Amino acid sequence: MTIAGGIILIMLGAILTWAVEFDLAGLDINVIGVVLMIGGLVGLLFGLYRMHVTRRVIQEPVYEDPNARRTTTVYEERRRIDEPPL
Repeated sequence: MTIAGGIILIMLGAILTWAVEFDLAGLDINVIGVVLMIGGLVGLLFGLYRMHVTRRVIQEPVYEDPNARRTTTVYEERRRIDEPPL
């Protein structure tokens, strides 16, 4: 479930809980709204956790051999303003 899906479930549950005045035989709309809000909250927290873990894994460099690290230095050639373009 994505973050947007969790937010949508929370909003839908809140609407069913506090804004709908509808009765069905055998169903309580308020309970369904609360269940949807709890499910949306769980989905939202799971989506945030998954995003955090994915970003943490991507940002860490992975080296097969610790001695194989290479550094590359790039030198920029500086030109004077009055020199013609190359």
